[in-house]
Amino acid sequence: MQPLIEALSAGDQQTVIAVKDKIFELEAEADQIKHDLRANLPKSLFMPVDRRDLLEVLQLQDTIANVAQDIAGLLIERKMSIPDFLREPLLELTVRCLETVEKAHAVIEELDELLAIGFRGREVDRVDEMLRELNAIEDETDDLGIALARALFDHEDELKPVSVMMWYQIIEWVG
Repeated sequence: MQPLIEALSAGDQQTVIAVKDKIFELEAEADQIKHDLRANLPKSLFMPVDRRDLLEVLQLQDTIANVAQDIAGLLIERKMSIPDFLREPLLELTVRCLETVEKAHAVIEELDELLAIGFRGREVDRVDEMLRELNAIEDETDDLGIALARALFDHEDELKPVSVMMWYQIIEWVG
């Protein structure tokens, strides 16, 4: 997402298209992994975590890839350009949201350790701290999204009404 927003901000349509193509390719790969995992997930009662919880995490991860694809597709199909007043705050929101995703990924990676040690000891404290950090980052992304929406409110008379609606949608999706 960051290279997509940076290219769009720079008005580099060729790079926007190339990044969009990469996002679509990665989303298709993610879908294949999701389908393979679902097909091979044990149905027994002896999994260390509830199967429904695992599928819910998988669904949330899939949603991230799907929304990235939606954003890239909309930016290409509508041939959008970022208004000057949105450039910096949109990039800041994008970067912070990516940090949120990376932190969530780190937490998920730590679940292996928690499973191995039976959800006790220092590793539990470490994951608790990571979750607190993740919540703080998520709160910051919410604040950045609200500030970005306010900036759009302040300048919406300068844009075409459909563009305003599209930017509200993109801000929501990025967040």
